[in-house]
Amino acid sequence: MLTSIPVFDALKLINSTHEAPGRVLGMHRIEYAGKKMLAVRALLPDAKDVAVIDRANPKTRYPMEQLHPCGLYEALVWDRAARFKYQLAMTDHLGQEHLLNDVYAFWSEELTEFDRYLFNSARHYRLYEKLGAHVKTVDGVAGVHFAVWAPNAKRVSVVGPFNKWDGRRFQMTKRGSSGIWELFVPDLKPGDLYKYEIKTKGNRILLKADPFAYHAELRPATASRVFDLNGFAWQDRAWMDARATTDWYQQPVSIYEVHLPSWMRGENNRLLTCRDLAPKLAAYVRENGFTHVELMPVMEHPLDASWGYQVTGYFAPTSRLGTPDDFMYFVDYLHREGIGVIADWVPAHFPKDAHGLARFDGTALYEHEDPRLGEHPDWGTKIFNYGRYEVTNFLISSALFWLDKYHLDGLRVDAVASMLYLDYSRKPGQWVPNKHGGRENLEAIEFIKHLNSVAYQYYPGIMMIAEESTAWPGVSKPAYGGGLGYGFKWNMGWMNDTLAYMEKEPIHRKFHHANLTFSLLYAYTENFILPFSHDEVVHGKRSMINKMPGDRWQQFAGLRALFAYYFGHPGKKLMFMGSEFGMFDEWRETKSLDWHLLQYDWHHQLLLCVRDLNRLYREEPALHRFDHSGRGFEWINCNDYANSVFSFMRKGEREDDFLVFVVNFTPVPRHGYTIGVPQRVAYREIFNSDAACYHGSNLGNPGTLQPNSFGANGKPQSLTVTVPPLAGIVLKPQLG
Repeated sequence: MLTSIPVFDALKLINSTHEAPGRVLGMHRIEYAGKKMLAVRALLPDAKDVAVIDRANPKTRYPMEQLHPCGLYEALVWDRAARFKYQLAMTDHLGQEHLLNDVYAFWSEELTEFDRYLFNSARHYRLYEKLGAHVKTVDGVAGVHFAVWAPNAKRVSVVGPFNKWDGRRFQMTKRGSSGIWELFVPDLKPGDLYKYEIKTKGNRILLKADPFAYHAELRPATASRVFDLNGFAWQDRAWMDARATTDWYQQPVSIYEVHLPSWMRGENNRLLTCRDLAPKLAAYVRENGFTHVELMPVMEHPLDASWGYQVTGYFAPTSRLGTPDDFMYFVDYLHREGIGVIADWVPAHFPKDAHGLARFDGTALYEHEDPRLGEHPDWGTKIFNYGRYEVTNFLISSALFWLDKYHLDGLRVDAVASMLYLDYSRKPGQWVPNKHGGRENLEAIEFIKHLNSVAYQYYPGIMMIAEESTAWPGVSKPAYGGGLGYGFKWNMGWMNDTLAYMEKEPIHRKFHHANLTFSLLYAYTENFILPFSHDEVVHGKRSMINKMPGDRWQQFAGLRALFAYYFGHPGKKLMFMGSEFGMFDEWRETKSLDWHLLQYDWHHQLLLCVRDLNRLYREEPALHRFDHSGRGFEWINCNDYANSVFSFMRKGEREDDFLVFVVNFTPVPRHGYTIGVPQRVAYREIFNSDAACYHGSNLGNPGTLQPNSFGANGKPQSLTVTVPPLAGIVLKPQLG
């Protein structure tokens, strides 16, 4: 049997362990038996016969000889020394002939040496344009270029319906020491399913989804799907240009937090796509005055009940909601309606699903080997190895991908505290100290600073938001100044203290007065967002309306009073869907919000109250101009614990630009209640949460309020007002 294949290469191909199969398979110029010629080699396990066909002259055929029963074939073309374009005519065991483009007839090396250097040093910020599956044309043939990082694999193959999921075919080429494997597969197209078959050092076979896939099968199926992201025509240039020069610290930011699969559903509880949801959600958000939506994770995930927080596709919108184009349409539509789009992003942990990142190439690649570092005790998930440059590059490029390809206006980063502390939720002996003997995760801290620095550098006008529940200093301070570099931080302390206060019976609130005053002692240490999020209305915590004590009237009045106080407190706002109209049930991801409740006055009029508060917040600079500076807030009386009444001012740029808030957290009206004010002018009540239009008792201060002839609360002037029960009022000076 004549063959030009070295024995060592032949054995590797037969055992499918060759790291560079393209050096052997395909067409090669050789010198054999003293003659220059061509050798064409193929590995086709299902073939009965194979021939090489000249694409320029299809009648010219060169039969291939089977060198091994595994399907290794070779044709020696004695009469030609110049390469030519060819195809393979494969006859299967049923006698049917198939004309194939040989994957090894095409040379496509997308990752340059510089690309690999950047990746291995965590500086390849557009890695998603190189790794993964990319539609392209090589030598006039359309197909897909694949690249994946699996440095410890013995062999990596692209598999799918196109090769009967047979990992012996379409074996990839390893690029030096980078750990990256590449292959161009002709004739594949958008929509085709694929995975990577990985042969480990221990000869185990793993079937993995593409970590950089743009699209995936609908769960419970787990294959990746080829998708071309370049087909969508964006129309949001006006929004994007304006965003780049917007200072969100001084602008109104009122965020509506949404879980898209359960915000609204179709008939028979059918999931709606992003394209279906866009006009409905945009109209609702715009009508009710929110400036942004924040989406609970829309990245691909296997389990609905995880709400998206156990991500398997860090570059793929979940197929539950349609295609990537559908999600682009969603963002584009909201932008054209003047609404920003923020998404939750989860770099703290990932699930152990067999098709996912866990032990991706048979080793602890993305995670730590040591469970004290690599296992999350609360969520049963893996923790990323932030000390490995390729892992942090994967995460940084994921974050930038959503800002780039999907025009997102920001990312809310989940579970930051779990990243910062090595002993997070661990007992003594269950964690490993850092090199200094401390509990801080130094590698995670460096990753966070790196991420935030490049995100703001490349995408001005975005918001990077930390869900961080501890007193870590400088979370929202610049990385160059020693902070973590986020733009904003959720104020979890404020949220916990406030809800603990509101859940008390009004008669007991005077003993917990400090719950509401304490937050002003640290309100400007970070750029805070005040969150009433999804976490507060699940797992037996009760819905927002059902946290309020008392009868139905008191519950709705109490929630309206809380919202009045909330919009007056310094900090940007975030409210979870359903809270704005007083859903009784806790939120469940398996069904739509209870939209039918809006036919009832209690709920409809609560929504009107929130709508008017959002309008007031947006229209009055005093309510947002200095959210992160003590210049924007001043107590009038924070000591009236006996009456559970709080009074304060929110202040804008000018001395005469201020609003007065008075909030009564008891069901007892306060008649003749005197507060100090800074100017001797008339005042008008511009908001009252007890108004009849909000289903309140309509007690308040109609007309114009004239100042008294004496001062109060350390102010030179004063007003005497009526403070309704369980209500907040807002007063504005009448100037000119």
